[in-house]
Amino acid sequence: MARLLNSGFFRPAARPGFGPRQSFGEWAAHVPATLRALIRADELWLVVLGALSGLSAGLCVIGMGRITQVMHVVLYGLGIHERLSSQVSTSPVRSFLALAGGGLVVGVIGWFVARKWPRRAVDPIEANALHGGRMSLNDSLIVVLQTVLSNGFGASVGLEAGYTQIGSALASRLGKTLRVRRNDLRVLVACGAAGAIGAAFNAPLTGTFYAFELVMGTYSLTTLAPVVVAALSGVIMTRLFSPDLMGFDIRVPVTLDPAGYPPILVLAAICAVGGIALMQGVTMTEDLFRRSRIPGWLRPAIGGLMVAGLAMISPQVLSSGHSALDVDLDAPYGARALILLIVVKALASAISLGSGFRGGLFFASLFLGALVGKLYAAALVALSLGTALPPVVCAVVGMSALAVAVVGGPLTMAFLALETTGSLPLTVAVVAAAILSSITVRRTFGYSFATWRFHLRGEQIRSAVDIGWMRNLTVLRMMRREVKAVPADMTIGAFRQDIPLGATSQVVVVDAAERYLGLLLVAEVHAASEPDEAPLSSLALHDSGIALLPEMTIKEAVEKFSAAESDALAVIDSAEGRHVIGLLTEQYALRRYTDELERRRRELSGE
Repeated sequence: MARLLNSGFFRPAARPGFGPRQSFGEWAAHVPATLRALIRADELWLVVLGALSGLSAGLCVIGMGRITQVMHVVLYGLGIHERLSSQVSTSPVRSFLALAGGGLVVGVIGWFVARKWPRRAVDPIEANALHGGRMSLNDSLIVVLQTVLSNGFGASVGLEAGYTQIGSALASRLGKTLRVRRNDLRVLVACGAAGAIGAAFNAPLTGTFYAFELVMGTYSLTTLAPVVVAALSGVIMTRLFSPDLMGFDIRVPVTLDPAGYPPILVLAAICAVGGIALMQGVTMTEDLFRRSRIPGWLRPAIGGLMVAGLAMISPQVLSSGHSALDVDLDAPYGARALILLIVVKALASAISLGSGFRGGLFFASLFLGALVGKLYAAALVALSLGTALPPVVCAVVGMSALAVAVVGGPLTMAFLALETTGSLPLTVAVVAAAILSSITVRRTFGYSFATWRFHLRGEQIRSAVDIGWMRNLTVLRMMRREVKAVPADMTIGAFRQDIPLGATSQVVVVDAAERYLGLLLVAEVHAASEPDEAPLSSLALHDSGIALLPEMTIKEAVEKFSAAESDALAVIDSAEGRHVIGLLTEQYALRRYTDELERRRRELSGE
């Protein structure tokens, strides 16, 4: 409080036209600047912003959950406390009308947005990796609308992607309003995601490590407090206002036989392969819809009809499947029923996302992993190997391992298992399975579902680690604009007279149209044995015309230096014009790169 009083926040100011004290409007105008100064002076204020981000994310989770539940009640004729995916059966007419009509609504909205709002929404991972935490709230609201409608109409998609999108976008808007530093803005985006996931699963540790592993890409002591507080704030908000949305309860054995670890690791490998197949299946389905002659706005309706057909086999394919998971963990399903559920749920998820419904695979991967785990336990029993592993244990391990394969975040899923079961022995087994699943996917496939979709559109993002600064460090920002250019037909004697030794180290050689030809060292020209009447073109140029473009990043520039085997390169306006606009040396580029790396290291360590 003393810091706040000394900052001048409450101090009256005498300014012409306002009398001895500030007007309310003038006082309000100074609030962002004062808060920004406080945040930079004391990290405690960043924790406060993290709490606000978590609270807002928790409110969004509550609101989105209630909206989708009301849609399920109205469209499918459920009771107010009934859940869609836990139904034994649904009305075929209602299912087909809801999914086909809903798909048409989602498709038309997508078509309209593509025409009137063509920008692509940036998700939290991409925002922190490339844009320094900057997200558009308007774009995110469109994503949330599409996600809520998709889930509300019954498509087999989860809400978790929408939760993190709006939670992080609100936090980003708060940070941008206060103009916080780049690293602080990235932390706030992670806080929004932590609050959202923590609220969605009633699991603050899960939300915390989701933020660290997936949205920030790294962990540090300086970011621990705001992210943890944000996750706790989201959970508190859910517990206060919507206890019916609070996670799920799983009862497991108190101890785990050490003999169960080898089959657990085998299950982890199977789930890793299954996760890769699920991601590839979504991509293949999306590609099939794209290659078809079906208009884009009509594809979700066609996909909805297909999902409605699968719902006739089992309503558990509808929506995200929260209630279905609660039922299936204890249900005594046989192997055939489990295989059928796995196939129809995987198909429903792939068709829903591939046809154009909006959502994610977070909960679908948990649901499918639990089913795979129970099927694996049944197979162990059939082979007389299942005495050490109860089906519920295999289900928890399977859902964690398959979710790690699809979503990423081994510790995230380990803490989800701990917070939902309360079993430390089982959590140890989940950690081993999650690590093996993560290694298997990374070595054989290399992507989570989010980063795989980035890869498909040409973005080389493997995590949320900040590489945006590298893209911002362009040749245009680093180059030196004062460049001496000489024509190629200039005589060596005239050059020696106009540019004495010591005036500069190198010059740019251009043709009659002032197009770039190459570089010459001044010392070499003065030491050349050619007669004074010889043109400069008779001397060998150092880089053979290789040049940099102003939009190139530091990484691309360093590759050019290596290819040209030159210590300096000219910067040209374009590949067609080839007019010289600057010069960049390899030494300076590497120094700037090293300085930026050191700066990022200090930000992460809190120095």
